[in-house]
Amino acid sequence: MTDGRRVLITGVAGQLAGQVARALEERDDVAEIFGVDVHDPSPELQRTEFVRADVRNPLVGRVLETAKVDTVLHLSTASAPAAAGGRARMKEINVIGAMQLLAACQKAPSLRRLVVKSSTAIYGSEYTDPGSFREDVSPRTPPKHGFGKDASEVEAYVRAFGRRRKDVDVSILRFANLLGPRVDSAFQSLFTLPMVPTVLGYDPRLQFCHEEDAVAVLERAATQDHPGIFNVAGDGVLYLSQCVRLAGRLPSPIPLPFVAGVASALRRTRRADIASDQLRFMQFGRVVDTSRLKDVLGYTPRYSTRETFEDFVRRRRIRGVIQPDEVVRWEREVSTFLQRKAQERFLARGGAG
Repeated sequence: MTDGRRVLITGVAGQLAGQVARALEERDDVAEIFGVDVHDPSPELQRTEFVRADVRNPLVGRVLETAKVDTVLHLSTASAPAAAGGRARMKEINVIGAMQLLAACQKAPSLRRLVVKSSTAIYGSEYTDPGSFREDVSPRTPPKHGFGKDASEVEAYVRAFGRRRKDVDVSILRFANLLGPRVDSAFQSLFTLPMVPTVLGYDPRLQFCHEEDAVAVLERAATQDHPGIFNVAGDGVLYLSQCVRLAGRLPSPIPLPFVAGVASALRRTRRADIASDQLRFMQFGRVVDTSRLKDVLGYTPRYSTRETFEDFVRRRRIRGVIQPDEVVRWEREVSTFLQRKAQERFLARGGAG
């Protein structure tokens, strides 16, 4: 095959990037795929040519030029400090790695499309947040540290690159928390605990993106012309308390002054990698508007937020002290009870009059 896209994927050894590479391998309009990582990719990859290199290595620039790559998918990001080898190492991977990649892209004359995996963490989590964030809404209190700050810095560099290389279509995809049978995340590790720590007095609204939807969105952004910024999440929201019940777990409410200490203990024992910047998220949550995803990118997620979480629980075979069927029955009973009480109060006031 001589015609077709020539795609380079960073972080190809990652679970999500590997799935994206497999999806692109099945397309007739993709001629060549190059995967860059310091670790070996999945053996299931057939057409992807693996290049063992750190994204900060000048070798990446030579690959872009020699292979005449026209599309770059930057999926090499780290969201959990412990898994990355510490906070300093995580920042190097995320921010310095993106800067070096963009410098290489700047010199690549064949490049026509850049797709960057970002995160809704750039919006932060505060009690003053709007009901949902649109892509053009800036957070009142931007993240000051951690993964959210890294994502904000990377996006700033990417936008600057787009201004310099107007011949390149730049797409930034802000994903909500990813869940699925293969993709691991810090948030999902909470539900491996027998009791899920929560912040006493808070019940944050959450959104999730199913890994299959994430792969489909990345594939579409890589093979179609959709420049811009897009929030990516399943429809609807779940409260943390609902997630705890659906997973069959029990909540363990922790007073706010002790939350940081508990999170630190969980990190030290490697039970759950809850970074300090995620503690605000555990209080206030975050919800984003996905209208542009549907109207401009032309993609409607197959899984809602609730369906994503239920599929995660089922396929990860999470077993708790409470079965999911019981949770559904309880929620229906509570809903019926509330409706009945509302009707009783209405009749007690004498109806509409």
